[in-house]
Amino acid sequence: MAQESRDSTETNEIRLFSKWSFSGIKIRDPSLKAYINLRPIITPHTGGKWQKKMFGRGKYNIVELFVNKLMVTGHSKAGKKHVFTSGRNTGKKMMVLSHVESAFSAIEKKTRQNPIQILIRAVENSAPRMEITTVEYGGMRTPVAVDASPLRRLSLAMSFLTKGAARKANLKKTTLTQAIAQELIAAASNDSSNSFAVDRKTMMEKQAEASR
Repeated sequence: MAQESRDSTETNEIRLFSKWSFSGIKIRDPSLKAYINLRPIITPHTGGKWQKKMFGRGKYNIVELFVNKLMVTGHSKAGKKHVFTSGRNTGKKMMVLSHVESAFSAIEKKTRQNPIQILIRAVENSAPRMEITTVEYGGMRTPVAVDASPLRRLSLAMSFLTKGAARKANLKKTTLTQAIAQELIAAASNDSSNSFAVDRKTMMEKQAEASR
């Protein structure tokens, strides 16, 4: 009877894309723990439920936050020329969801780990602890290093990870699915040579340290 109850519980567990469990996922960074939402969800699409609420970003499931940012990675410049823009992906959430699901399958196959855990590690390794802001004194602007808030760290990590994936896939033979998998695996391993996100985070912290 106990075995039947346990099997029933496992069957009814809410899994991402009906494949990956949210249970057992660990967050090492204490400052991000309150803002990384691991509420179980099957399809990461809530229709902007918390979009207009203060600190609403922290209420989105972490996978949905990643998917949403993939649609608007922003512009990338090389000198004065725009290399790419994410405008063509705006509103195509079902397409992006399919890429993320395929990328997670590839991550699981390559690392033999839960891809949700790989995403968490990638976020932790890509979230800068310091950044630079500009302070004006008597008409003179001076760069000053400041500590990044947890929510700001999460936002920057998502921006770096998605922009890194977009760079890998743009005008290249690498598909978006492959690019997402490559960027997340490299960032989770804290590999700055292969991860745009980790490299950008490291550079930002070095610039902030130099401005102290």
